[in-house]
Amino acid sequence: MNATYDVLRRVTTATITTMLLKKGIRHCWMKGAMPLIPGGKRLVGPAFTLRFVPVREDLATPESWGKPISTRAAIEAMPEGCIAVADAMGVTTAGIFGDILVMRMARRGAVALVTDGVIRDKAGCLAANLPIFCQGTAAPASVNGLTFVGWNEPIACGGCAIFPGDVIVADDDGAVVIPLALVDFVAGEGEEHELYESWVVSEVERGVALPGLYPPNDEAKARYAAWKTKRG
Repeated sequence: MNATYDVLRRVTTATITTMLLKKGIRHCWMKGAMPLIPGGKRLVGPAFTLRFVPVREDLATPESWGKPISTRAAIEAMPEGCIAVADAMGVTTAGIFGDILVMRMARRGAVALVTDGVIRDKAGCLAANLPIFCQGTAAPASVNGLTFVGWNEPIACGGCAIFPGDVIVADDDGAVVIPLALVDFVAGEGEEHELYESWVVSEVERGVALPGLYPPNDEAKARYAAWKTKRG
């Protein structure tokens, strides 16, 4: 899988959505999960899921943070190299994680945190150097608006179904989920698509019109094949 991940790091999330569309999958881009700080490198990893439900005042209390089912316990279960994906139901009035939890995730070797919610303690979270994809920040703690109920189970995040072990790719355009069974297809087709688009850009730069070029007709396919051969 490491070699496949290396390929996916060269494939944009925009291209990935197009490759998945070929398989009929339209709900793969997580709405709201945008980079807290843009300009980072493209990230790839298996999904480690966390699930919140609406706030239940008798359960969502500061005391719940010390219970066996808690965000703290979930972080200790995260394997190195995972991308944590948290279903926060799109709630933007309570931060699901703060600086201490984000720092611990970073020390556990997580690659990134992706959520359709928000975080708190922004300055401390940034200091932890863990890439975060979210809707922004809020001062209140998670228990003000959400109840944490479990991890490593199927969740919804930003309108997408996420299963543990699905592959997450995240860049400046957001975060996408690739079903595990389609990872090899997306990597292979995506890499070729990126190469073709790089050729298209060079053609457009020299004044070639788009019809017949993108998508390609037979003449464009032949010129592209010749370019690939010459390129080596």
